[in-house]
Amino acid sequence: MAQQLPLDELSTVIARIQGLLLTEEKVNTAVRLLAQAAKESVPGTIGAGVSLMDARGRRTSSGYTDRIVAEADATQYERGEGPCLTAWATEKPVLLEDIRAETRWPDWRRAVAGLPVRSVVSAPLIAGKETIGALKLYAAEPNTYNESSTTLLQLFAAPAATLLSHIQASEAPHKMTEGLQASLYTRDLVNRACGVLMERMGLTHEAALQWLIRHARDENTALQDISARVLAGTPASGS
Repeated sequence: MAQQLPLDELSTVIARIQGLLLTEEKVNTAVRLLAQAAKESVPGTIGAGVSLMDARGRRTSSGYTDRIVAEADATQYERGEGPCLTAWATEKPVLLEDIRAETRWPDWRRAVAGLPVRSVVSAPLIAGKETIGALKLYAAEPNTYNESSTTLLQLFAAPAATLLSHIQASEAPHKMTEGLQASLYTRDLVNRACGVLMERMGLTHEAALQWLIRHARDENTALQDISARVLAGTPASGS
């Protein structure tokens, strides 16, 4: 089982991240540095990754420490479901203790069945009022991560999100402004659309959210567009 790092050690790790990121000008380099620091911070981790995403949940930048992370992440983006996307969309951390005992994300779980991934923890990167991506850790053994790991990753993600946001904003300030507006608008539409699907189809909130994400990706459109159509009573194609 993973153990939470002592407070003084955690402070040292975060300070090191801040020092590294503040010296970098490019987002891609920054996320790679952050991913490596995250991997080193939690015992039992075989790979860590950082994904920055836009209002549609599409990657704008990513960094990972090991090939296994790239493969496991790619299946999430291809299928429109998984712990990383859920952490981003719900703005809450996601803990997967044992993939073989998990019932969420069936398509993603089948896709990674051949990979040495048994447990995952992911935390959203929230800068101000905007969720800009997600930080995630992968382990080869079940029950590697627990609530302490989740808390640690959240503490890790908070300063990282702020720093990444600053670097991102310095490179594309107009894009950040538009992204913030889109994020706030999308969040409201998605929450209301989830409520409609829960009532109409008898889904849980998470299942409704995954339905929206999957259809948005299948049709290569924004979550807000799919959500607006649900609220208007127009079904997505293939539903």
